[in-house]
Order: sequence, then structure tokens, then C-alpha cells
Amino acid sequence: MTETIRFEVDADGIALLTIDLPNTGMNVFNAQLIEDLDACVDKVLADENIKGAVITSGKEAFLAGADLNMLGSQSGGDATPEEAFESAFRLNKILRKIETGDKPRKELALQGTKPFAAAVNGLALGGGFELVLACHYRVISDTPKMQLGFPEVMVGLLPGAGGTQRLPRIVGIQAAAQAITTGKPYNGQIALGLGIANEMAPTADVVEKAKAWVKKSPSALAPWDKKGFKYPGGAGAMNPAAVQTFIGANAMAQKQTQHNYPAVQAILSCLYEGGIVDFDTAIRIESKYFMKLLAGPVAGNMIRSLFINKQAVEKGSLRPAGFERKTVKRLGMLGAGLMGAGVAYVSAKAGMEVVLLDRDMAAAEKGKDYSRNLVKKGVERGKVSQEKGDALLDLITPTDSYDDLKDCDLIIEAVFEAEDIKKDVTEKTEAVIGKDVVFASNTSTLPITGLAKNFTRPHQFIGIHFFSPVDKMPLVEIIMGEKTDDATLALALDYVSQIKKTPIVVNDSRGFYTSRCFGTYVQEGYAMVKEGINPALIENAGKMAGMPVGPLAVGDEVAVDLSYKVGMATKKALGDKYVPSPADGFVEKMVVELERFGRKNGKGAYVYPEDGSPKHLWPGLAEHFPLADEQPSVEEVKSRLMVRMAVECARCFEEGVLRDTASGDIGAIFGWGFAPFTGGPFSFIDTMGVDEFVLAADRLAQAYGARFTPPKLLRDMAEKGETFYTKGDTRGRIPAKAA
Repeated sequence: MTETIRFEVDADGIALLTIDLPNTGMNVFNAQLIEDLDACVDKVLADENIKGAVITSGKEAFLAGADLNMLGSQSGGDATPEEAFESAFRLNKILRKIETGDKPRKELALQGTKPFAAAVNGLALGGGFELVLACHYRVISDTPKMQLGFPEVMVGLLPGAGGTQRLPRIVGIQAAAQAITTGKPYNGQIALGLGIANEMAPTADVVEKAKAWVKKSPSALAPWDKKGFKYPGGAGAMNPAAVQTFIGANAMAQKQTQHNYPAVQAILSCLYEGGIVDFDTAIRIESKYFMKLLAGPVAGNMIRSLFINKQAVEKGSLRPAGFERKTVKRLGMLGAGLMGAGVAYVSAKAGMEVVLLDRDMAAAEKGKDYSRNLVKKGVERGKVSQEKGDALLDLITPTDSYDDLKDCDLIIEAVFEAEDIKKDVTEKTEAVIGKDVVFASNTSTLPITGLAKNFTRPHQFIGIHFFSPVDKMPLVEIIMGEKTDDATLALALDYVSQIKKTPIVVNDSRGFYTSRCFGTYVQEGYAMVKEGINPALIENAGKMAGMPVGPLAVGDEVAVDLSYKVGMATKKALGDKYVPSPADGFVEKMVVELERFGRKNGKGAYVYPEDGSPKHLWPGLAEHFPLADEQPSVEEVKSRLMVRMAVECARCFEEGVLRDTASGDIGAIFGWGFAPFTGGPFSFIDTMGVDEFVLAADRLAQAYGARFTPPKLLRDMAEKGETFYTKGDTRGRIPAKAA
């Protein structure tokens, strides 16, 4: 018995190693488990009375990979290259010991080694899947939740314990490349069909089935340790058939990643180089690439933002202490448009009753149709039963009567972005709801403090800003008004947790954090069109910088006329303090003169053919915004887009709109798709170097205008050699105004 593995030997001399990490619901490879696995494998191999071993899990899942907190702390560390390699190779070495019994190659080929079988009772991902593949026989559960895969690429890494070598030797190079570079897991049936699993059984029987195989197998030998082994189909890396695979895979990978994700290139290199050499050399090559990725900035930034910090906020790190956790049972949803309908759906899906109110029953029923359509699709695709779908729909009550709101324990407003309309619905709602019910607004731009003046209890008024489409977008931005209290914040976070979204908490300002900073991406694209820069260059540079789509495309999706309306409202609210944007002229011309509103009316910066063929840039842009004779480089356009966003994010930090660095990075990635490989705008600034970033921003400000001017905060940080994150501190700096 070790700290993480129960070790038992039955009457047949078969050892059962049950992985069961204490004080956690999920097994992961941490430093202790690696130590214990090494010791247990040695014990099996050294004891003559032990015939072989079965490895299983004491939890519902088998093993979910490496502890990313451990890997995050190792990223960019101070170890020597030799120390870093040995650390990276440690688990590879242990799994190879399971496979070979630590025997010399010739002896292994003649005698085999003690058999190890995996009894996989639940999902096995990353290092967990690698442990499964290193076993000579693999029995998997028939649970529909079964997943076997390598998600490492999602955090900038590759499988570093033999995964890039064993999987292609089982399923072939092409299939392995697809699985490892995308991170998509196999379900049980596919794993069985591909030979990844040798047997499938009910969960309760997997250990006995694995033991039965060990009992009848006096020795074992992995296929790739047998003389004359060939890759499935014979297509190893040196086979002419594999050449086409690598040519195609490399091109497709770079099309998808725009050369921003080194892990994808490293995975393909492991598959290629590993296919030329013997297995023991191949896993050393894999560890070399793994170590290189772990030492680089991309993996560290992605692990911190996409995993450690995301998981922290989802577990309640932003929730104020001292307040009892509450459950929203009945939600009042004001407005049944696209946003309100989406919020109604995700809330009902979480088990809440939803009162969906709009100006008349037709509008309210239309809002419920959104949920009806999603349920219909879910049933057709087999993702939900008709019974469960009907139960969800029964929870949504469309209405045009404010009286139906009286028993709600949370109100969310998502009506038209006009202050007079919001004032009207707020006052009508407050007249019928309980005296301690929280009122939340889904506004994307209007300051919460101003809207709270329409409510007699401003301490119980808060912003809960969703992103469209609500059922797909993971982020929710919670906005604190000047008088919003912590009890209200706690309830808002409890609600977001109920609907399984990722929250960030920000302070009030016009556009808050996400809308304000996202808008700069679109506006900079518009400004460049107005300057005569080729729209195709702008769009491609945006994608090459790591954004999901170009600024003109996303501007069309959001709606060009919405940009115009928000701009006009901002101009009216700020009066003489309004600073014109270089994008204003583009937006006004497109909306007022040309009536090109975006996808909503089928014409914007793009043309949307009625026959359903792919959209394309509107050729008329060149007529109204003539191309300049000299065009900038791709790097210059990328720099303008990325630096402009990051400068605005830094301003939000300096002004105290943000409460911590981590929320700024999470909000940017999950709110508007800020290049995930960077880890977010603050990780982007740190990686570039604050001093280098300030120099770049100053150069751009001199060339294109004051909007690029870096805030004083960045100049002070550059002068003192400071960064937003320091080693071991994943939350990052706290703004002085939010401290």
C-alpha cells in the first residue's frame, strides 16, 4: 500500500494495483503517483510469487492525465537541460518498464516479461491513456461515458509518456495524427474496433476479465518489441504511403493553427522521427519535444489561463466569503429575443423554472421556440431523450404579464439596449417582485450604476453579461455597480455556477471589459479599411495573429449598425469628452449611406449569397474605400490588431475595471476569442516583455494615433522590470484601484 495506490495480491499470484488518490474526486498523475507507480512496478517485477499485474482505478474515472498545476509550475523553470530532460522522461521510463520488465532487448524478445493488464473502468485521458497503452492487454468498460484520448494539444503540449509512439503503432500514423493533433477522444466502441482495447465488459467485470487474461498469459510482449514489427498497413514513416500522410497533415495542421501552436508541429515531428528509429530511441525523441514545449511560453501561458485559472473561477475563487450558497429555483427572464431566449434555455437545462416575459405572447412564444428548436436537434442527434427534452420545455413559461414574476428569486433583463426601455421594464418588475430579489441586467455596454438608478435597491442590482449564442459561449461577465453588495455578487456567481458557465467579475464602466476591448479589434479593422489597406490582408492577418476570424467578419456578425448605435449613444452620453475613432467614418458610411448592416440584412463588409454559397468580401469596399498604393506587411497589420486590444485591456486594468490579471486573460480568450495560444492579453504583454510592448505601442501611436498610447501603468512596470504574473502566482497582479 502506498499513498496513492492500493497493492493487493490474490491467491493466483496476480497483483491488483488500484490507483486512488486521496482527497480528490479524480485521479491525475502528480509527483506522488509517479513515485508510487514506479515502486509498485518494481515490486511486481522483483517478487517471484507475483505472476503479473492488473492496473485499475478506485474512482469512477480511470485517470485523467497529468496534474496541470504540477506541469504549470515546471513550465519555463530553472532546471538545466539535462535535469529537465530526465524529469520529462521519468514517466516514459516507468511505462517502458511495465512493457519490458527492464530486460535487455534480446532477452525480452526471447522470454517476454510479466504480463500487465489495464482494467479501465472509466475515462482515461492524457497520461492515463498512456498508462493504458503501455499495458500488454486492455479491458475497457462498456460505460457510455468512456473516453480514451490525448487532450494535451489543448494546453500547448503533446503526450509525453509514449503516446505519440504507441498509438500510431496500434492504429496507424494517419489515424494517430488526427487524434493527437486535435485532442478528440475515442469512445469505447471505436477504441475496441481500432484495437486500442482488446476487450469490452461491464464496469463491474473489467478487473476479473483483466485478471483472467493475466492468469492464462505466462509472459507478454508488446507488438513493437517483436522482431519484424510493422506499422498497421505497413506504412511506417519511411513507407512511400506515409509520405502523403505527412505532406497532407503538415499542410492541414498549419492551415488550422497558422503556425501559432508549436505542439502540433512537435506532434507530427514525433510521429515522423519516431517511425524511423527503434522504440526506445523514439520515446526519448518524444520526451525531447515535450521538454522543449514545456520550456516555451505557449504551454505555460495556456496551462495557466485555459486550465488553472479557468478551473479556479469555476470552483468559486471569485466568490466573496461569508455568504451561504444559494440555488436559483425560479428565474424571471425579461426579453425573449436571442439573448433572453438563450438564457432561458441554459437556465431550464440546469433545472430552473423560467418565466420568459416579452411585450406580447407572440414574442414570448417565439423566444420559447429557440429552446424548442434546440431540444428538437438534441433529440434528432440522440444527445437527449424526448422525455428529458419535454421536461426542459415544461420549465419555460412564456408570458406577457409582469404578475407572473412575483415568485421569482432572480430577475435577468435582456431587453433592447435603450435606457428608456430598460427603465420601464425595471420599474414594472420591481413593483411585483419580492423585496429582497436581485435584479440583473444583461446589457453589453450601458453602465450598471446608471441603470441601477431605476431600481430602489441599487445594492441588489448587478450586471450579468452573456455572450451570443448563450448555449455555446462559456463566459459570463458579472459587473459590479458602485453600490452592488457582496451578497448580490455571491448570488450571481451561484447562478452562473448552476448553469455551468465560466465567470469573471469586473467593475462598472461603459462597455465594461469585454465589449470595450473586443470593440477595438473590430474598430481597428474598420480604420484600416478606411486608410486603404486591402480588406483581405486585414482579415488574413487577424486569423494569422490567432484570432478565430478577421475583424470585418466578426463586425458583420455583431452587426455594423449596432456599432453605429452604440457609438451614437456613447457620443450622446459623453458629450464634449467623446473622442472620435478612426472607424467612425467607415461605420457611418456603411450604415447611413450604404445600408450595409452586416449578416443580419445579408450585406456588410461581406456578401452573403442567397443561394447559400460561402460568403465573400464585398468588392464594393474598394470603390468606397480605395486601396492605398503602398500596402503594409502582414506583421504590421497583426501588430496593430493585437497591440490595440492589449493596450485597451491594460487601460481597463489601470482604471480598476478589472479586479485581477487572471480575469482579464480568461475574459479575453473566452469572451471574444483573443488568441488562445498567447494565454490572453496580459500573458501576451508579459511574453513580449513589458518594455518591448511599450516600445511597440509607442511606435504605433506615433504612426497611427493616440489610441495606441500605452497607459502609465505599463511605463512604470517597464521601468521597474515588473510583469503581470510572477512565478508561482497564477492570479497575477491586482490593480491598485481594485485592491
